[in-house]
Amino acid sequence: MPTPGSDAARLVVQSLSRSYGGQKVVSDLSLVIEAGQVTCLLGPSGCGKSTTLRMIAGVEKPDAGRILIDGVEVFGPTTALPPEARGVGLMFQDFALFPHLTVAGNVAFGLRRDVPQRAARVDGLLEKVNLTGFGNKHPHQLSGGEQQRVALARALAPRPRVMLMDEPFSGLDNRLRDGIRDATLDLLKEEGAAVLLVTHEPNEAMRMADEIALMRAGLIVQKGAPYNLYNAPIDRAAAAFFSDVNVICGSSRGALTQTPFGAFLTPGHADGTDVHIVIRPQHLKIDFDRAGRGPNPTPQDGTAARGTVTRARFLGHESLVEFKMDFDNSPLTAAVPGVFLPKVGTALWLMIRRDRCFVFAG
Repeated sequence: MPTPGSDAARLVVQSLSRSYGGQKVVSDLSLVIEAGQVTCLLGPSGCGKSTTLRMIAGVEKPDAGRILIDGVEVFGPTTALPPEARGVGLMFQDFALFPHLTVAGNVAFGLRRDVPQRAARVDGLLEKVNLTGFGNKHPHQLSGGEQQRVALARALAPRPRVMLMDEPFSGLDNRLRDGIRDATLDLLKEEGAAVLLVTHEPNEAMRMADEIALMRAGLIVQKGAPYNLYNAPIDRAAAAFFSDVNVICGSSRGALTQTPFGAFLTPGHADGTDVHIVIRPQHLKIDFDRAGRGPNPTPQDGTAARGTVTRARFLGHESLVEFKMDFDNSPLTAAVPGVFLPKVGTALWLMIRRDRCFVFAG
């Protein structure tokens, strides 16, 4: 990982902390973001994401820690540069466009009047966000997606070294969001800024981030590439943040936990330890062989257990089938590709992919 002062370390945050009324909101938070890298602060509302962003921007003062941009300390024990001296771009969910200025005026707002080729920079950015010819319009004449792109162009106009984005796509229609996120990501990469994006939506973080920092109660509990956080969550809550999960409870004995789905390996858990076996719906398999059709189960699927359908819904690319299990009436949910809508009350056998389970202490 880059170190403070290295060429690649565009933004370095060290042990940042902030309290309100004696309650820790952000605690000992550290990040390193390279030029051209997108890092997402992901977590539920109230976990300290936006506070972290405001401290880096300079609009809120940390209680402790250091912030460096391109190796230069902008906040520390003896330093506290104002926001305008940090080389940071800001983009928020409400866009905050100036209603009395044209689109071109909004984009040019952050540029000094003596900047060479000022008009060319504005025109170039409008072209990059597909708003060529919109320069003389005013914000009220634009759609939400167009306003978002103007806000992005305005934030990028001064060529910030660090771009801070707080839920910038939350106000957009779902039909527009994916396309605008992808276009925004392409432009941010092209501009080479270090990007810190705050979101509470796992899908947005997975789609945009090179690295995700998962926050909970002011702390970063896990950090890494999206693939790693999804496939190797640190605990049950981390797994559940990225998708729905099924949980089967048991007790470890001799590094094994016996369940109605057979024995599961639970190494590292002392005898008598309560464990949670966590499985995502797409890895809970319906044993169609027992229903009289489909392939034979594979060895890793283990023992089948029976449940009764309580609900089935088609979601477009898959069907969600909810069950009440015979062994303890607990609910489990299976995701089945395509259309599969068994009637309520249908009894089916389920199997668990052992190679896709997570085991955590209960």
